[in-house]
Amino acid sequence: MAGYELKQGLYLYPTPAGAYYAIASPAEDKPRRFLNQLLKLEQTPELTEGRLMALMETDETEKAMQLLSYCQKLGWVQGLDAPITAPQGALEDILPAMLGLIAESGKVLLADDQGFYLACSGFPHEVAEELSALSAELATVHKRRSGLLVNNLGIASHALAIVDAFGNSQIGFWPMFVGKHRFVLAISGVPHFNHAEFVSLAWALITRYLK
Repeated sequence: MAGYELKQGLYLYPTPAGAYYAIASPAEDKPRRFLNQLLKLEQTPELTEGRLMALMETDETEKAMQLLSYCQKLGWVQGLDAPITAPQGALEDILPAMLGLIAESGKVLLADDQGFYLACSGFPHEVAEELSALSAELATVHKRRSGLLVNNLGIASHALAIVDAFGNSQIGFWPMFVGKHRFVLAISGVPHFNHAEFVSLAWALITRYLK
């Protein structure tokens, strides 16, 4: 435990960057598993050695401290002065407000892997339906060709975009992997994944779908 000391009275919570890492890929590693375990909780846990070891599924304090230090250095976790609870209510009621705040344009939708949208902000219904269907088709293409992107080109991102003549994204499609479930965020223009609402979005989905 040399060199590690937990600050007392804090409650552990992912940052927007940590929430993004948690859901950005279906691949499992220790930091992603820890972040998902954290977002499965209904309330932010108090930062104690015992709770930390349980979240990291280890009985070795030193390893838990090292992983926490690693996540902290990458800006994936933060300490809150007071606990907060997971978003409450039906997803169809709480998601639209969250979605509208994670894009500069306010135009965002969340679709499932079958091409149906679960919630939408800013897009007309007909447009939302078409974008949801397109997101499912793009996911199929990406799954078939992801080996080329990762192994030959070194591109690990699962996100795709329709761009203009200058290379700027007009519509971007970002997958969110929650356990065995795959969702897609379709966003018009610039995303704001660095906002607190993105953490709330990931938290709402994980508490309901990751069992």
